[in-house]
Amino acid sequence: MRLFKYTVALVSIMLLGTSLYAKSAVEIDTQANAALKEFHKEVKGSVTFVDDNVKGLLIFPSIIKAGIGIGGEYGEGVLRINGKSVQYYSTASASIGFQFGAQQKSLIIAFMTDKALNDFRNKKGWKVGVDGSVALVNLGGGKDINSETAGKPVVGFMFGNKGLMYNLTLEGSKFTKIVR
Repeated sequence: MRLFKYTVALVSIMLLGTSLYAKSAVEIDTQANAALKEFHKEVKGSVTFVDDNVKGLLIFPSIIKAGIGIGGEYGEGVLRINGKSVQYYSTASASIGFQFGAQQKSLIIAFMTDKALNDFRNKKGWKVGVDGSVALVNLGGGKDINSETAGKPVVGFMFGNKGLMYNLTLEGSKFTKIVR
């Protein structure tokens, strides 16, 4: 029971600390530019994919996830339409189950249709698995970015993982508008 209390306290402090340090719009945009550059470097065909297919990009340059049995994650990002920042968002989730470790990752969510983008923008808090699903793209084994995203209204790319965390998922993540 004591270990459980310490674990809850540790995760709470980590997540509270990251959420109390609110980034400015300039900081988020600068970090989003770097994350997008890294995405284009790591994912073959991503420049053409973004330019030709995407209605909007939600870019989270840094999401911190930590847990020991009980876990949580938090990050701040920006929604870009036609390359322009239009709104800032936070993402947060909590989980209970088999998990251990800590990691930092970048996340880009691509809205492929106007309907998917509008549904996202018109929700007060958009929750993955409830308000919409995000198809996480795995581009291993010589797969092409366009063949993996064809016909999917919302696709997500996780990259730049640092640290070790057993449990990679977006299920239950909530995205909420923030003012910056």
